[in-house]
Amino acid sequence: MNTPGDADPRQADDAARAGWLYYVGGLTQDQIARELGVSRQRAQRLVSRAMADGLIHVRLEHRIGVCLDLETALTDRFGLARCRVAPGLGAGVDPVLAIAPAAAAEIERFLRMTEPLVIALGTGRALRATVDEIGSLVAEHHRLVSLIGNIAPDGSASFFDVIMRIADKVRAPHYPMPVPVISATAQENEAFHALGPVRRVVELARAADVIFVGVGQMGDDAPLLADGFLTREELLAMQAAGAVGEVAGWVYDSDGRYLDLGTNRRVGGVRVDAGRPNPVIGIAAGPSKVAPIRAALKSRILNGLVTDETSARAILAGM
Repeated sequence: MNTPGDADPRQADDAARAGWLYYVGGLTQDQIARELGVSRQRAQRLVSRAMADGLIHVRLEHRIGVCLDLETALTDRFGLARCRVAPGLGAGVDPVLAIAPAAAAEIERFLRMTEPLVIALGTGRALRATVDEIGSLVAEHHRLVSLIGNIAPDGSASFFDVIMRIADKVRAPHYPMPVPVISATAQENEAFHALGPVRRVVELARAADVIFVGVGQMGDDAPLLADGFLTREELLAMQAAGAVGEVAGWVYDSDGRYLDLGTNRRVGGVRVDAGRPNPVIGIAAGPSKVAPIRAALKSRILNGLVTDETSARAILAGM
């Protein structure tokens, strides 16, 4: 079986060219077939592959009216500083595909500011997809810092850590959080935080001018469980205490109050305290994210949001 690395690079070239002609050049599939000297069916497959393989990134610049209305409703309801609602992609499609381009545009907006900023980042699938959508630019005057530890339970780098990925794209100085995402014991966590380099990164993260985070659910499909950062027994105990969601590894209940038990006593990163005056923008969408997003907005752990229209309606309907 061929792996992606085994594929003929000429096929990727043809797919990229077909995607470019279709999405940027505005050519029809018949015109693309003639341009590339292939059948119409082959042209259609090439265009589909260009999107599926991430060879072409499409960003919607026009703000659709219904999305603007939802942004206004969310902003009014929760007193948000920033809100972007992306058009939904329909049932059965990963909502991260809809929100990643909109979230990338939000991060790029801050990266293009001339005043030097400290930009703090969480981790997760949505943030990783967002960083993949960010275009290359030079932002050497900003500093990027991780809010969360970058060491997985087995000692490897956390798979969804984004700080290195974005720093490589925008050429900005970056500061990973050199601790486990969640330590084995509270004492081990304290020992890490007693180290000078860790203290300096923590201080920088706490002084962030803007924060971008994913939002995790605490149901049976909790990302912290799926990624091996907590056990099933720990999850059940935190669910019994009212756990609904987590931001940067810190777990909170339906009122957005952080729990004083379980893994919250061993989290290696910096907690995003409610009521911060600077922008704290959550990037999340999907049915499992609605309750965690709503709780974080109610308590003002988040004062900004990038989501899709289906999630926006559900968040508002639950109030």
